[in-house]
Order: sequence, then structure tokens, then C-alpha cells
Amino acid sequence: MLKRGLIVTGAVTLSIILTGCFQGEQSLEEMDPPKNAEEVDKLENPEQESEAKENKEASGEEAPAEMVARQLYLIDANGMVAAQTVELPKPETNEVASQVLEYLVKGGPVTSVLPNGFQAVLPEGTEILGLDLQEDGTMVVDVSKEFENYKAEEELKILESMTHTLTQFDNVDKIQLRVNGYPLSEMPVNGTPINEGYSKANGINITDTDTLDLIGSKPVTMYYPTQHNENRYYVPVTQYIETDSENTYQSIVQALLEGPGFNTNVKHVFNAKTLITKAPKLEDGVLEIEFSKDILKDQEKSMISDEVMETLVRTLTEQQSIDAVKVSVEGIEKIVNENGEAYSKPVTKQTFMPNEKL
Repeated sequence: MLKRGLIVTGAVTLSIILTGCFQGEQSLEEMDPPKNAEEVDKLENPEQESEAKENKEASGEEAPAEMVARQLYLIDANGMVAAQTVELPKPETNEVASQVLEYLVKGGPVTSVLPNGFQAVLPEGTEILGLDLQEDGTMVVDVSKEFENYKAEEELKILESMTHTLTQFDNVDKIQLRVNGYPLSEMPVNGTPINEGYSKANGINITDTDTLDLIGSKPVTMYYPTQHNENRYYVPVTQYIETDSENTYQSIVQALLEGPGFNTNVKHVFNAKTLITKAPKLEDGVLEIEFSKDILKDQEKSMISDEVMETLVRTLTEQQSIDAVKVSVEGIEKIVNENGEAYSKPVTKQTFMPNEKL
């Protein structure tokens, strides 16, 4: 496990590993039982296991590598930065963060596992020379000189990809960069400021704000579904929205109802007639929202679309004070998902985006 203040150094050799994709993730504490603990418990005669292992080694067979799911923020077919869950070989606990960064490098081990339509983001040949997780949640990333070999228009995508990939871990809040040990106050090609660190608050896939009064607006990251061939995923889009100081959450939900705007290549999942019938109320980390029946996919079954629920929950739980969302519909006692299962308790983002600490 990466400990705060621990520096992991040394160039990383990249290797190509064939893997598949699946959803789901656990905490490192849950994922690190003693090796072979389950198999030993099941054996009546441990000597048989030793003999079987020797026979397997003699025959040249190798045990399959243990795999773990990680989120990598890659570039999709529309040039947007978006997360893909990829199954990676399970590393040593102090190499988790360096591994996910290695899998962002063009031409690196991610090549054989790239989802359809996606590409890596870090310049080819980039090596992760060291990582230092500070007490305040800052991850200092030391990279090789090859990191500087990118075009100006790629700069924000690189920062957004690295930041969001590393902040999937609960104890990482922002990143700082070094090249061969020298700290960067700004990015090397287009001069994007880094200063004290780059965080999710800086936004991702930022949309055009020309028509808004930025003084009275707030940047909010919304999540919208999209699809490339058979691959369905969510794209985070930072929009500046005009907020109501009395109820910021209502402003965010209203912006979701109005949709992402043009030229974003994402899906608007809400019925245009949907209304917020009661002002959202936050209590003990749970945001309660009531909508008109127009939000339902099937009013006879009281069914809400899975995409609608996931869009709401992913977006609203980005707000620091919101842990879960409770959705209700005016005049409906209980609502169900597309499998007919009732939403009996508030929905957390872990339903869709399991979390983990380093």
C-alpha cells in the first residue's frame, strides 16, 4: 500500500499484457488476503498442494496472474477524456498508482487492452520515475523527459487524464508534476498553470462558456452517457451554470434536465417535460429530490431509466457535501429500476463507481 510520504523511485519497464474488461472494484484492504489462504483452507493434506505445485512447475505451467479492475481516463473517439474500467495484473501494493499511470502511456502496456475507439494520452516513452503521496492528499508524480513530447492541444487532456485517474483513490486529492526530479509550476508546452497542484476542481472536458456571466456562475462536472459501437460509458463534462444561491443543488439538477448543449457527442437522457416539483433538500449527506412523473421511463410500472438514475447520482455526488441521492416522483409511492427492483434506500456513487484508497 502506498503510504503518505513514501517515495517510489526507479524507472518502470513497460510490458504488454493481454487482459479483458469487467466492472467492479474493492478496497485494497479487502483485496490483499494472505496469498493462497483460501486454497490452503480447502486442502485436507497440504503436502498434496506442495506436490501438485512442483508437478506444475516441472511441466512448465504458470498460474494465471491475479487481476484487478482499475479506472483509466483515456481519450475516446470524440476526443473526450472518459473513464474505462480495465482489468490489470494485480501489482504489489506500493505500485498501484504507478501502474495506472503506466497504462496511460501511448505504445505502453495499455495497447493490447484499449477499449474500442479509445487511445492512450501520455507521450510515448514516458516513464514514471517516482511517486510521493503527501499528507495533504497531493500526489507528486516524477516523470521522464519524454513526457514533454506532446502537442499544445493535448496539454489539458493529459492533465485531466492523470488527475482523474489518480483521484479515483480516495486519499488522493490533487497532483503535482516533476520532470527528472525538477518541479513544474506550469505545463511544459502550453504553460497551463499547476502551481500548488491540479485537482478535479479544475474541470474536465470543459464546455464553451461564452454566453454565461462567469461571475455569477459555478463550474460543475456533469456525467452524461454515450456509446461507441457496443461500448457504453459516461463522459464527465464541466459546465458553468448560473447558480441559485439559495439552492445550488436545484440549479445543478435543472442544468442536467436542460442537457449538455451542442457539440458534446453525449446523450441527453431526460424527458423534456420533466420538472422538479420540490426543492432539493440535503440532510446527513443525502440529497432528496422530487420530480414530476415525466421523469419515468414507464409510468405504469413506476420505472425510472437506469441512465437517468446514474446520471443524477454520478453528477450530484461530485459535490463534496452529497454522499447519496434519494429520488422520488410526485404521486408515486415507490419507484423501480429497469429490472423491477425498488429503490428502497438512497443511491451512492459506489453503486456505479466503486472507491478505493492507496
